[in-house]
Parts: sequence; C-alpha cells; structure tokens
Amino acid sequence: MIFVTLEHILTHISFSIISIVITIHLMTLLIHKIAGLCDSSEKGIISTFFSITGLLITRWIYSGHFPLSNLYESLIFLSWSFSIIHMIPYLRNYKNDLSVITVPSVIFTQGFVTSCLSTEMRQSAILVPALKSQWLMMHVSMMLLSYATLLCGSLLSVALLVITFRKNMDIFCKRKNLLIKSFFFAETEYLNKKRSVFKNTSFLSFQNYYKYQLTQRLDYWTYRIISLGFIFLTMGILSGAVWANEAWGSYWNWDPKETWAFITWTIFAIYSHIRININFQGTNPALVASIGFLIIWICYFGINLLGIGLHSYGSFTLQSN
Repeated sequence: MIFVTLEHILTHISFSIISIVITIHLMTLLIHKIAGLCDSSEKGIISTFFSITGLLITRWIYSGHFPLSNLYESLIFLSWSFSIIHMIPYLRNYKNDLSVITVPSVIFTQGFVTSCLSTEMRQSAILVPALKSQWLMMHVSMMLLSYATLLCGSLLSVALLVITFRKNMDIFCKRKNLLIKSFFFAETEYLNKKRSVFKNTSFLSFQNYYKYQLTQRLDYWTYRIISLGFIFLTMGILSGAVWANEAWGSYWNWDPKETWAFITWTIFAIYSHIRININFQGTNPALVASIGFLIIWICYFGINLLGIGLHSYGSFTLQSN
C-alpha cells in the first residue's frame, strides 16, 4: 500500500513540476528571456527526471518486474526518456535548442498518463508467460528509447522545414513586391524605394544569417539525435528477434508490430543515407525524417489500438513496446 501511495505522489509531483516548467517557457517566449527563469526551467526538468525515476523504481519494487508491461508503464518510460534527451546538451553546456521539443513532449506524455488513463489501466498485472524473460528489459527499453529519440529528431526536422519554407516565402514575397512596384510606379519612386532597401540590407543580412545559423544547428541536432535513435532501434529489433525465437520458435514472423518496426527502421535508414550524401543535404533528409514521425506513432500507438497479431497481448491492457 505504501508503494502505491508513493507512486501516486511521485506521479503528481512530476506532472506539477513539468507544468510549471512549460509555464516558464511560455513566459520567456511571450515576454523576453530571463536568465533566472531559464535556469529554473532546466532545474525543473532535472527534478522531473528524478521524480519519474523514483516512480519507475517504486513500481519495479512492488510489481516484481521491470515496469514496461503495459501502456501506462511504457508512457512513463517514454516521458523519462524525453527528460534524459533534454538534459544531454544541458549537462554538456551546449545551447539547448532541444527544449522547445522535449519540454512539451514530457508534459504531453505526463498529462496523458495522469488524466486520460483509467485506474484499471494503471494497475500492475502479473506478466503473461511470453513476457517472463530476461529480454523484456533489453528489448522494450531499447524500443522506447528509440521512439523518444527518433520523435525528437523528427520534430526538429519539421521545425527545420518550417523555417526554411518561411525563409523562402519571405524572399519570394519581397521579390514579387519589388517587381510590382517597379512596374506600376514611376522610375523615381522605384529608385527611392530601392535606396531604402539598400539601407536595410545590413539588417536583412543579419536576419538571414541568424536563420542560417538556426537551420544549421537544427540540422546538426537532428542528425545526431536520429543517429542515436537509429542505433537504439536496431538494438531493439535485434533483441526482439532473439526473444521471438525463444518465445515463438522464429526470429521473424511479419506480424503487424514487427512489420511497422521494420518500416520505421527503413525510413530512418533512408534518412541516414540521404543525410551523408552531400548532393541531397538540406530539406530532403528533413522531409524523410518528418514522414518518420507519423510512422513511429503508427508503430508505437496505432498497432496497440488494433491489438492484432502476435503482439495482441501488447494492446492497451498489457505490453506496449
């Protein structure tokens, strides 16, 4: 009983802290950056990480198995993974561009766990025979870590596409306006407008340079995070194949979960191949990674909604790897 109470307290503490953190982020975006507030939000994420860690350990102790046996536990682990990803640049003293992605991801996951799942779905159940294996921790943890990292990388690629699209639209609109004005107005008015444009050239150049730096940082972090997630995904699929051979007598069965895991792996393999090819760098790999965002959710959540195939015990009441 004491462990259940402790788990309940830690769940609400983590959700409360991350709610405060997202409020601080909104304040800094709407008003202006305040060093003290930014530092407080980083400490809040660290506090959330320790709260979720304590929650997982508590559940591990009283359930008697690693807490990855149902949707509730997998979402808690996913939230924990997002908080780890958030802390990597912070601990290495890098500029944390990931906070725009990781903080909302943590609060979305925690909010869904706290508010949308019924009490029955949060209960720890006895493992079915197929899940009573030492491969449970290895396979499911690797898959969830890969989902978290690949989702963050995919969202960064979406941000990269949006910034690039807006930059191109701004350039197009400016050129269009100049052409229209040069056609309809007198030459003197056009020359005056042109001179005013040249006066603002330094400011526009600064804006373009800032956007260029931002896109370069986004591309850098997207590639690093997706590469890490791709490694986790590969390890998760390989360990799952070994576990499948032990449980079902075959390394691969092409059931829906396995098929979509393979599709996910293929999408990000294509991304990696395009990204290292200098002729296709830029928006091309970002477009592939943004498609991968939808594929991951189908693999993680969509298949569990259907509850079909050999992973049917992995639907909403049981395993959600």
